[in-house]
Amino acid sequence: MTTTAAARALFSRLAPETSFPSGSLHCAVSGGADSLALLALAVQVCGASQVTAWHVDHGLRDGSAAEGRHVEAIASSVGAAFEQRTVSLTVGPNLEARARQARYGALPDEVCTGHTADDVAESVVMNLMRGAGFDGMSPMQRAGSPRRGQMVHRPIIRFRRTQTEAICAAVGWTPVSDTMNDDPRFVRSRVRHEVLPLLDTVAGRDVSELLARSAEVSSQDVAVLDALAGELDPTDARALDVAPLALARRALRMWFLEAGVDPDGHPACLAALDRALAVARGDAVACEVGNGWRLARSHQRLSLARAESD
Repeated sequence: MTTTAAARALFSRLAPETSFPSGSLHCAVSGGADSLALLALAVQVCGASQVTAWHVDHGLRDGSAAEGRHVEAIASSVGAAFEQRTVSLTVGPNLEARARQARYGALPDEVCTGHTADDVAESVVMNLMRGAGFDGMSPMQRAGSPRRGQMVHRPIIRFRRTQTEAICAAVGWTPVSDTMNDDPRFVRSRVRHEVLPLLDTVAGRDVSELLARSAEVSSQDVAVLDALAGELDPTDARALDVAPLALARRALRMWFLEAGVDPDGHPACLAALDRALAVARGDAVACEVGNGWRLARSHQRLSLARAESD
């Protein structure tokens, strides 16, 4: 890794903005600019002996194996450890979601990712487009992944993509170019290349910065609501019925996520939550809440169970 005066000055300026956890660091490194910047900063801030670069090959593109070797060479050049995993995707819709689930399934229990403020802004727009509600305004601000029990850290979440690219240039690393990031078949790609630039033009300013800042503020509000909802027993039908609607819905949503109602880790939709609340009120004795799960009430207690397969 190049250690010119300019590179040292850049690290000195940006390192205080990182939020690496203590102890050994497992960094998910695809080879793109964001994840390479994550690796470079991890080595600078925490020391190479603490860092392992993890590369997951989905086999979705020609040359993906070479990308793993590229990451391995970079990790070796700075004295960091390297781990390679190859995964096979399940059959089904939403390639992005399936790839994400497979990737996190191959990564360690605690992992650092190179998500940036630009990723946050894109996720906010995508969430609002699908009607995600208030929680959709705070994506990636809290640890979480499709795999239960896994802790995900995002040490460079406040960085901009231009900064990660500058880090790679300063240390002389060539990022891998993922053609899927430019593929208009994927919603995130169109949000990145079409929607956000248009919003910048209409607003006359950098909308991504505003969205990322709003997401950070919203995450603080969400944390307070989660704490309040956490005091509710979601299996107590009477407690849910008399609680403020927002907290009752949130308590159910948290319960469903913990139970694994949605294997992709997405919160339950509003319709499913309202069906569940109808059961809590006594308007129904049971209801479907999604993905083959059923909520039932007996003696004022609610229970979740998978519907039996035919």
